[in-house]
Amino acid sequence: MSMKRIGLSGVIIFTMVSILQSCTIFGGGTAQPTQNYVLNSLYSDETQPQAVADLHDIGILVGPVRMALYLDRSDIVIRDSQNQIRLAEFSQWAGPLQENFSRVLAENLSVLLTTDRVGIFPGTRAMAFDFNVTVNVTRFDGMPGKKADLRARWAILDKTRKDMLFENHSVLSQSTENDSLEALIAAESRTLADLSREIAEAIKTLVEKNINGKN
Repeated sequence: MSMKRIGLSGVIIFTMVSILQSCTIFGGGTAQPTQNYVLNSLYSDETQPQAVADLHDIGILVGPVRMALYLDRSDIVIRDSQNQIRLAEFSQWAGPLQENFSRVLAENLSVLLTTDRVGIFPGTRAMAFDFNVTVNVTRFDGMPGKKADLRARWAILDKTRKDMLFENHSVLSQSTENDSLEALIAAESRTLADLSREIAEAIKTLVEKNINGKN
């Protein structure tokens, strides 16, 4: 066989392999579809949790909520150890995590404080509210089959957003029900619910102090 024919056969084989690889990568039926996830609020619970207080006349502005840079991505972050993280394969947040976190926090506060006057920064005028809740999330990840962790520094400002009325650093965790990614997201949602309760309790205390101060 001539060298020319051998060379041509090699080109044909290389081309066929390239085509097969392209089919696998670009939808040849073997690629795994990406799963999209969202956090769930207390509205999603089958039984509504007991409210912390009835503050239907109190307006609350949620935000800005800031995420640590390693969380500012569409990928879901999994923690393998204290110093090592990885990104979940074929899975991602259905939208920006910061927006999802802000929305669920606002919904939770609405449930816990029995008020419909809850807005999310920056889409609502701050002066229309009595309190402004700001959150700086420094950790929000977890280990499938073990636990989810949430660490956040948060503050409550007055309606002018100039005077700080309360601040705290929350370190929260929730066990996962199994080793699936869905169970991890559910556990992360529960840590956010715990954070929401802490903030709701602080707002309740501030309102009570304000009422007692006027008496």
